[in-house]
Amino acid sequence: MEESTVSFTLMELFQLGGVLMWPLLVYSIITITIGIERVIFFVYHDRKIDDMGRAVSEFIANRDYAGAEVYLSPLTKRRMGARILLALVNRARHLGVASHLEVASTMQGRVFSERQIERAVETEAVTCVNSLENGLNFLTALGSLSPLTGFLGTVAGMIGAFRSIAEATEVNAQIVANGIYEALITTVAGLIIAIVAMIFHSIFSHYADKFTADIEKTCSDLIAEIADQQL
Repeated sequence: MEESTVSFTLMELFQLGGVLMWPLLVYSIITITIGIERVIFFVYHDRKIDDMGRAVSEFIANRDYAGAEVYLSPLTKRRMGARILLALVNRARHLGVASHLEVASTMQGRVFSERQIERAVETEAVTCVNSLENGLNFLTALGSLSPLTGFLGTVAGMIGAFRSIAEATEVNAQIVANGIYEALITTVAGLIIAIVAMIFHSIFSHYADKFTADIEKTCSDLIAEIADQQL
């Protein structure tokens, strides 16, 4: 019997938190939605690059750029790295690197070719990385807004609690305690939402950063191999 006096349902806690529980509810829905969408996105898109890098390196060693394109094209739907490597191979082929055209016959032409390839890779890489980081800015904002909104609700609740104390003819500990724990509900809710948002952000940022580092190293190695063929 005593336990029932101190337990609340989620709906009762929501009502006790006051009007600022509504924006916190919206924040929580957005956080969970972004988290689920990102999980599905990361599961669907394979971010491995090592195997493709080795395969493309072999094609480049054999000067078989057409074969590299044939190998990479079917992989572009689910593998972001394939899109970037395909951009690299296409640019190298169009610049005539594979057939040693005149533009690549001098040191100046070699540098020009490398820069053109790097620009093509960077353009495609930016698109892929942006798609990996999509929604992370919202998680950062929610991680900041949620506790602030919770604190605002707590301050508003404390103001109401102290007003009740001031208007009461007889002050007791129960009046003070009730007002304080009701006011702190929004702080707890805001902090929970912020923790979840920052966990999502940290996990997805880690995966995006790792993919960025891997693709940069792989592309640098492949561009160096292409450049060596011009010597």
